[in-house]
Amino acid sequence: MNNESRPKWRKVAYGGRQPGYDDNHTDESFLEEMVMNANVVKRDLLKVMIDSVSISQYLCIVALVVSTWTYTLNLVIDEVTLLKLDTSLLLAGFSMLLLTASPFSLKLLSKYVLNTSFFISGLYVLAPIYQTLTRSISSDSIWALAVCLLLVHLFLHDYSGSTIRPPGALNNPKLTSNISLNASIVASVLVASRLPSRLHVFAIMLFSLQIFLFVPLVAFCVKKFSLRLHLLFSFALMIMTLGVTYQLHHMFFILLLALLVFISIVCPYWLIRIQEYKFEINGPWDEAKLCFDITE
Repeated sequence: MNNESRPKWRKVAYGGRQPGYDDNHTDESFLEEMVMNANVVKRDLLKVMIDSVSISQYLCIVALVVSTWTYTLNLVIDEVTLLKLDTSLLLAGFSMLLLTASPFSLKLLSKYVLNTSFFISGLYVLAPIYQTLTRSISSDSIWALAVCLLLVHLFLHDYSGSTIRPPGALNNPKLTSNISLNASIVASVLVASRLPSRLHVFAIMLFSLQIFLFVPLVAFCVKKFSLRLHLLFSFALMIMTLGVTYQLHHMFFILLLALLVFISIVCPYWLIRIQEYKFEINGPWDEAKLCFDITE
């Protein structure tokens, strides 16, 4: 069949074979629709560094928890001091949530108070169980398991949000963030079970759960409320954490400082540099994509 007698080739998605043309036939307009690097996002180094602050901030929070655990197990911090610290954290957290909540309401305040009272009461009742939970397990095994669980917690943590959702949130937490939260709670229980008294166990569990449950929520609300306040809080937290870890152990301090520099400076720089080598080609050969939200 010559070119004049066969029908003109048309681009069809599900039309089957067209007479006179192969299945893989393309005309001269095929490469005209090729687009290079259409979806490549131009990133700014400063913005990427600011975004990485959330990761560094939470790393410092976990480092503070570990430092508090160590001081408590060595009986440097007694239960009364821990309870005072718990109360201070609770009041500070409530204040930040209410200041950043929009709009403020007495109903929201009463809901927070009621949920917190139930939470603290249940924790106090369960404290004797936590105290004797790992009596037959050696301390080395407890610490090894706690470290592994904290690593799981850090790897799976939702750094862009909070597992405990703020009021009015539409999306449910991800599965990985729930696993991360559970890992931190189990690690807290393991550490608390090595303490000598029921009040000690209650105080350290309350401290740990306040940090792992509510501090990410407070940090998320602060970040939504004001980026400047978020950065100020994060840098102050980093300085305080480095000071605490320096007094605890110099090697711990060096490791934490190296991680903060790596996360906040080196990784953003690498991300910007590798953008130069990103090469993406899009064209009519790509699979079709929906141009509307399928959930609507």
